[in-house]
Amino acid sequence: MKRAKWRALLMVPLFLFLGGCVERTAVLNPQGPVARTQYDLIMWSIGFMLLIIVVVFTLFAVFLIRYREKPENADYEPPDEEGNTLLEIVWTAIPILIVAALAVPTVKATFALEKPPTEKVKPITIHVTAANWKWIFSYPEENIETVNYVHIPAGVPVKFKLTSVGPMNSFWVPELGGQKYAMDGMETELILQADKPGSYMGRSANFSGEKFAHMEFEVVAQTGADFRKWVKEVKQTAPKLDEKTYTQILKPGLVGRMTFSNTHLEWIDHAKQNSHHENGHSKGREHQRDDGMSEGHHHGE
Repeated sequence: MKRAKWRALLMVPLFLFLGGCVERTAVLNPQGPVARTQYDLIMWSIGFMLLIIVVVFTLFAVFLIRYREKPENADYEPPDEEGNTLLEIVWTAIPILIVAALAVPTVKATFALEKPPTEKVKPITIHVTAANWKWIFSYPEENIETVNYVHIPAGVPVKFKLTSVGPMNSFWVPELGGQKYAMDGMETELILQADKPGSYMGRSANFSGEKFAHMEFEVVAQTGADFRKWVKEVKQTAPKLDEKTYTQILKPGLVGRMTFSNTHLEWIDHAKQNSHHENGHSKGREHQRDDGMSEGHHHGE
């Protein structure tokens, strides 16, 4: 009976450890071409570095045993060595080769992932706005918007255009690819793709305040037909989003899932157009005023 109790107690830390690893191992469960490329890069880096560790510790053990002090060589004094060109070249070249072996695949993968995984399928665009502490997804082509969840078609590249209202955040869906920062007043792009229909959890990977731990969202990958059906249903049943509601959503705090049959991009784009229009008129007036002053100056002469 006592043995059974001890076994149960010993299993508790194991279950806690494994339970904590569920979310962390999502990055090692790639479900798309972007995540798979990054997974291969991680595995190559880990394997290569483990090889270096094995070689270093093996050499360390060999030299430790072979060249240790013994009774028969206790009085041995090694000869003076002023330099060895070959050895110096070798131990300078080895770190360079190690860095190159890690850097070249990393740079190639980084640049490759800035483009869609395939050119055969046209990517869809989704604007992502991070706010305290929620995620807003706007579909400009479909003219719909969601909060804290996003639907995507499986097998189709998705170009996420990231920005933030307030503090900087980090958009991350571990099973689909690495994270990228979302910053206020700027726009960054992240291309992801899901191989098959399924549900994939995403989160913020950058601390942004009190409710940061709850800043999660769900990515729902669907077949093309199901995705189009969902878009049609949203357009027919979801309410319209107005500026007052959008302003309320942006206030710091937690909100549930929301769905709208239009996007906040409408009035933001309109405001930008008006701003550009006003700036154009202002510059035109300044140009006319400068011309007038120039003409007056010439007449005075």
